[in-house]
Amino acid sequence: MTEYVAVNDGTIAFEVTGSGPLVVLAHGLGDSRAAYRAVIPPLVAAGYRVAAVDLRGCGESSADWPDWSRTAIAGDLLAVVRHLGGPAVLVGHSIAGGAATIAAAQEPSLITALVELGPFTRKQSVGLAALRVTRVRQGMLRLLGAGVFGSERLWLSYLDVAYPGAKPPDWAERLDHIGSMLREPGRMKAMQGMIRSAPTDAGEQLGKVRCPVLLVMGTLDPDWVDPHAEGLGIVEALQPGLGRLEMIEGAGHYPHDQYPDRTISLLHSFLQEHAAST
Repeated sequence: MTEYVAVNDGTIAFEVTGSGPLVVLAHGLGDSRAAYRAVIPPLVAAGYRVAAVDLRGCGESSADWPDWSRTAIAGDLLAVVRHLGGPAVLVGHSIAGGAATIAAAQEPSLITALVELGPFTRKQSVGLAALRVTRVRQGMLRLLGAGVFGSERLWLSYLDVAYPGAKPPDWAERLDHIGSMLREPGRMKAMQGMIRSAPTDAGEQLGKVRCPVLLVMGTLDPDWVDPHAEGLGIVEALQPGLGRLEMIEGAGHYPHDQYPDRTISLLHSFLQEHAAST
């Protein structure tokens, strides 16, 4: 059942399942909490209270917002954690990975640990070398095209590159769901705003995080020439000993949806160590 929490400029939708230590799941841009549909049942079965959030502008959350930055999204996630009593382990994908970083830095008493899936957390620089890598060139051009032109077709085309090889068994239904959402008033504008939002605000907070961080990257993520190097860069920007990087072979930008079993295995071991105090 969908619940809502009010923030300054609108409402954030979320759904809570299970009981136990709180784990909050936040999806990437152009998506909804359905991105975690394969992850939620195993986490609930393992004894966690799981809250899956629709980011501002997405899913069932309000569509019209003045700010699409990671800092603004972090405020929304913290509002959900407070509403649910906290503290929580916060799981963030892509843009929400950067937002999770900011949330943990701002409210360390509310966030006991972070899991970041293919996070956009640092300033990005794209050189000519990146354009020579086919998966990066294809992903970048389609992603930027979706942002500039507000094109549903280009966004769905980007997703095809972001899920290299194996697709979820409900792939057609997933694309239909995403396309339908983006055709709702204000949803495409939200995605465009997030695409234009730079991750520098998150990068500035990496050194202020005080909780353990698990980074999960796909080896074929089209958003970076070298996903492993990007993950290591984030780990090195954290305080020593806080970050751990895990790579999922063959995964793209959505390891939790493309290879949920591998992702859940990593989550289980991390949560067993760091969610007990929640």
